[in-house]
Amino acid sequence: MAKSLRDLTVSDLVTGVRSADRALVGRAITLVESRNVTHQEKAQAMLHALLPFTGKAQRVGISGVPGVGKSTFVETLGCWLTGEGHKVAVLAVDPSSGRTGGSILGDKTRMERLSADENAFIRPSPSAGVLGGVARATRETMVILEAAGYDTVLVETVGTGQSETVVAEMVDFFLVLMLPGAGDELQGIKKGILELADMVAVNKADIFEKKLKQALREYKSALHIITDVSPTWHPPVIGCSGLTGDGVPELWARIEKHRKLMDASGERQQRREEQRLAWLNAQIRDRLMDDFFGHQGVEALLPKIEKQVREGDITVSNGVRELLKKYGHG
Repeated sequence: MAKSLRDLTVSDLVTGVRSADRALVGRAITLVESRNVTHQEKAQAMLHALLPFTGKAQRVGISGVPGVGKSTFVETLGCWLTGEGHKVAVLAVDPSSGRTGGSILGDKTRMERLSADENAFIRPSPSAGVLGGVARATRETMVILEAAGYDTVLVETVGTGQSETVVAEMVDFFLVLMLPGAGDELQGIKKGILELADMVAVNKADIFEKKLKQALREYKSALHIITDVSPTWHPPVIGCSGLTGDGVPELWARIEKHRKLMDASGERQQRREEQRLAWLNAQIRDRLMDDFFGHQGVEALLPKIEKQVREGDITVSNGVRELLKKYGHG
């Protein structure tokens, strides 16, 4: 009979993860997703023990406009990678999943082939419904999967806006999927997502063959007016098909080329270090926010302050000052 999370020791979990025991890898991930204080203490001890065995995987973020065929593309890419001898993990960052069940990975049957692949591991977003909570769990899940021997981690951003930035800040390479018909598409996307891109892939090239060349030209022009993040890399624009697999080997070759260039210049290591510092600061903010809003005095006073601010009886600054006094820091 399988042990419960309570009965599993840190040593049990570390041994299970290192031996790539799928059941124990799943239990370890459930542990880091838990908001239970005791579970969190055990999770942090486990993650600390696993850290020396991490950091070598290729982490790729994948985003895209609605209707771009992301789940089909991810499955095709994942299956191609396992066929090339890689061990692949697919994760999602979806702040909406807790409220709507909207995670693209919520139903694994949408990636039936990849789900059945023994060299692949698919994990939906935890149903935290809060971007910070989902991002924390995803980052810590990556540590577990890398320690279990998964050399490629694909992180999907399923939500919109801020979730793209969060994913870009936890990966080595950020891929943006777009559709042909670039003229229309460029009107509907924010410049911000292209600024994050290490590569733009125009998907469904098999269906929109006539529009593909124009789309490639227009996306290339759009990227030329954006300052490159790296002095050694200008984001390429390529065509591919998630349905047929056309262009997938070339796409991965570009990602591998990026890795070699970033390794050689030291930028990959620098990017990882900056990401860890950004994550430290984000965690400090999140913990302080949790502590502040969980404070008994603040919780009791907040409705009154909100009512006064809403009705214009006090300024926002005075409302903040009163709450901070109650919290004990002002």
